[in-house]
Amino acid sequence: MAPTKPTADIFYAIADANRRKLLDLLAEGEKPVHELVTHVDISFAAVSQHLRILYEVGLVTRRPMGRQRLYRVRPERLREVHEWTARYQHFWQTHLQKLGTYLDAQQTSDDRP
Repeated sequence: MAPTKPTADIFYAIADANRRKLLDLLAEGEKPVHELVTHVDISFAAVSQHLRILYEVGLVTRRPMGRQRLYRVRPERLREVHEWTARYQHFWQTHLQKLGTYLDAQQTSDDRP
């Protein structure tokens, strides 16, 4: 299990497009760094740095296998992101529904002679 820094911010970690791409690749299964590098347009060192950040916030685990490390997604940490964003689902549904009602009313009034 990956250690989680108390000050680690999971949202900082997923804010970077390269890290999100790495998470997508790791969602397919456990992979070594050299395999991940072939799917992204950044250097081996940059991939390693991004994986370190993901590891520090607990989004991935790593295990040694010979001279390499294999990385895997920790879906339970991603669930935390989903739960946080889900709290705002009702907010957005309500506001978008009100906007739709307003726009429908505007269109109806514009259609009148």
